[in-house]
Amino acid sequence: MVRLLVLYSQPSDADAFERHYHDVHIPLVKQLAGLKRYTISRNVTAMRGDAYYLVAALEWDTLDAAKHALQSTEGLATRQDVANLEVFSPGVRTMLYELEDVQL
Repeated sequence: MVRLLVLYSQPSDADAFERHYHDVHIPLVKQLAGLKRYTISRNVTAMRGDAYYLVAALEWDTLDAAKHALQSTEGLATRQDVANLEVFSPGVRTMLYELEDVQL
């Protein structure tokens, strides 16, 4: 499994951020090929450092599937739309990584 994590800081205008995120960004993300899971978390409590306003996690089966989706026309449109969200939430951070289960 591969995850793309997107971290949004506290927006300057939360209402405008939320409208754009729900009306524009979520529909774009849902078009990404091979996307298996898409979750968002709000009001994240930081254990260290600054808290984030919203954390989005997108998951694909493989790294190749994620890269294919993110490099597609839909992926480009989604990535470009992040710039619109950065108007309200500067310094959006993203990371793409493979998950490894650890036995308990």
